[in-house]
Amino acid sequence: MLYDAIADPEGATAGDLLAAYATELAAAVDGADPATLAEETGVDEAVVAALATGEADAVADVRLADAAAVLEPAEGVPAHDIAYEVRDHLMMGMVTAILDVDTIAAEIDVDLTGQEVQQALEGRTRLTLGELAEIQALIVERAP
Repeated sequence: MLYDAIADPEGATAGDLLAAYATELAAAVDGADPATLAEETGVDEAVVAALATGEADAVADVRLADAAAVLEPAEGVPAHDIAYEVRDHLMMGMVTAILDVDTIAAEIDVDLTGQEVQQALEGRTRLTLGELAEIQALIVERAP
């Protein structure tokens, strides 16, 4: 479910993680008609088509909420639970790695403030897969 897209993430970069997310999402939409899946999930058809490519660059700007909606039929888990679980996994990783939102904002290669990182982790604002990959890579790097 995205946060475990790489079985052993030790040493994984943000690019590695984003590529793994892209692969997982492409597998979830494999064989589905983009228009039908878009209608069923409420995700824009262009986003579904981008996910189907399996290209990391194509999914970097996709919102976690949209990715979760596309994963819902494949995982058999409601989209909001998938998104919650991903965010919860990040927060637990922050505790283990002894990271706060301001440190994350300063260390990742994404233009977010500490407050924006906090809001994204709480689900109060959008979190893109590119941002997710950056945050998860930092957590993996800093975890003992």
